[in-house]
Amino acid sequence: MPHFFGERSGDSVRITGADARHLARSLRARPGEAVMVVEPEGRLLLVRLRSVSDSLAEGVVESEREHRPEPAAKITMALAMLPAAALEEALARCTELGAYEFVLVQAERSVARGAKPERWAAICREAAMLAGRLRVPDVKPPVAFAAAWDAAAEPLLLQPGAPRPLAELTSPRDVTLFIGPEGGWSAAELALAGERRAGLGPRNLRAQTAAAAALAVALGTRGDL
Repeated sequence: MPHFFGERSGDSVRITGADARHLARSLRARPGEAVMVVEPEGRLLLVRLRSVSDSLAEGVVESEREHRPEPAAKITMALAMLPAAALEEALARCTELGAYEFVLVQAERSVARGAKPERWAAICREAAMLAGRLRVPDVKPPVAFAAAWDAAAEPLLLQPGAPRPLAELTSPRDVTLFIGPEGGWSAAELALAGERRAGLGPRNLRAQTAAAAALAVALGTRGDL
């Protein structure tokens, strides 16, 4: 069962909105069942439900403990726009792994897609709940590659066959990883990145696989996975 975001007052907890609806309809939760609720301050609560409806679930805290799932390293994922299913998978998997935030990039070889901020936010929220995270990563709307690169903190472009393995780049702690579109980066984009490129090995990966793998490597080498 996923973790939930709730509002605590003393030993009482309220779960509202879409989270309550998910409990009531999808999970068919009933009074007397226990759920896990995370507090942004870093506590994990075991909550015994007293009432459940489509709009509100209420319960009482039975136990609590410290909960620190957020990585110290702030790894931003700059994802080139992909077909909808691939982009959504990348957002979900990277949220579960611990991405700090997302920047969507309209690369030269990206598939043109309309912005779906509500859909993207919902995907990240559901993935954060599943993973028990304290926060939901922001998803910034699509921008051109050059603008995203110039605005990024410590940008690093992932490219098959790059001379430096990502696993060897353990600093700085906070980086922005650029994951290319299905057609790869253009010559102009590679030129803008210059020497700030890294690889994930000799195998060719789907963009959504590369995103999750790159984030796992970056967090792992920083002791945050």
